Formats: sequence, structure tokens, C-alpha cells
Amino acid sequence: MPIKEDFTQETWRVFRIMAEFVEGFDELSKLGPAVTIFGSARTQPGTPYYDLAVETAAAFVKADMSVITGGGGGIMEAANKGAIEAGGTSVGLNIELPHEQKPNEYQNLSLSFRYFFARKTMFTKYADGFVCLPGGFGTLDEFFESLTLIQTLKMHRFPVVLMGTDYWKGLLEWIEKVMLAGGNISPEDIDLYTLTDDPGVAVDIITKSQKKWIEPNGVVKRKK
Repeated sequence: MPIKEDFTQETWRVFRIMAEFVEGFDELSKLGPAVTIFGSARTQPGTPYYDLAVETAAAFVKADMSVITGGGGGIMEAANKGAIEAGGTSVGLNIELPHEQKPNEYQNLSLSFRYFFARKTMFTKYADGFVCLPGGFGTLDEFFESLTLIQTLKMHRFPVVLMGTDYWKGLLEWIEKVMLAGGNISPEDIDLYTLTDDPGVAVDIITKSQKKWIEPNGVVKRKK
């Protein structure tokens, strides 16, 4: 294929990427206080973690926060459902995938993304905290990326809450007994996340830091 044609295709890809950022910034900049809730797309309605996601999202709405999810099924659907039923703003940042991802019906603000990295920017830029419920590779990616951004000072520190003690405890034990013991992370990195099964605790942690950022030196500053 001619070089000129290749260049043209790449140029148009840049414009598509820019369009996703522009739309995301425009729509979400007016959102106000919000929490991003992550979790598996495969969790079925009526299961304990699905119900926990519904309850948790509703609790955040009652605390005057919007709820952001990846817009798909499972935990994402449950969180959007909890937000809608509680009368709040329910945001779905949907992603185009060849399988699994189908926008759920519980969104009153819905955006569609082709690129994961543009979508991830929206998750972090417009949330006052993360809640991670049980999930697969995508949820783990989102959990560890948030910790990496905070640890490397690419993003101001904000709360990261893991919900589902039985699900996460093995991973957290490995982090402490292998990663920390091997010197691959610092002792203070363990404090970057909190584990709980209580929606009230999750809400309390995130609302207390709302509109504030904790700097690496421990100083609390107001967000601009």
C-alpha cells in the first residue's frame, strides 16, 4: 500500500481519537462529584456481588454523587441500576468490543468509545474515587492502573476502594507477601487502597476526600 495512503489513514485515526476526548471532556466536565465503579461484565443479576453493586451505587447517589461505570452488563449494569433507581445521574462509558460489551439500559448519560485509553482517561479525570468490585482482567487493569498513576505521581491521590473481601483477599495477601516482601513496592503503597464489604464505609471514605486531593507529602489541597 502506498505510503501516502497509510499516512492518511493514520491521520484520520488521530482525528477519531481527538473526537472521543473532546466529547468526553464536554459531557463530563459538567458532572460534579462522582464515583467510578468497576467490576465484571459477567456477574449475573440476583447474585451477592450484583446486589452489592446496586446497594453501593444507590448509597453514593444518596450522598449527592453521580455514578460512572463502563456501561456494560454485570457489575456495571448493577451500579447503573442502583444509581437510576435512587434518582441519580448514571453514566455509562461504553466501549466497542467484538463480544461481551452491550450497553445496559440504566444510563441517563451514555458515551461510546472505540479506544480504551480515551475511555480510561474519563474514568480517572472525572471521578473523586474508585470502587472496584470483583471482576476479570479489565477490572484488575483498572485497579492497578489507578494505583500506578497515584504511585508515580502522574495523578493526585484519591481513594481506591475494593469491595468483596473474599474475592480480593488472596490478591492482597500476594501483594504484601510477594511484592512488598521482595522490595518491588514500598510499605506506604499498601495504604493506597482500602478493602471493605460495607457500602457505608466506601461512601464515607470517598465523600470525606471529595473536592480534596491528598498530596504525596500528606498535605490536603482543594481541587481546582
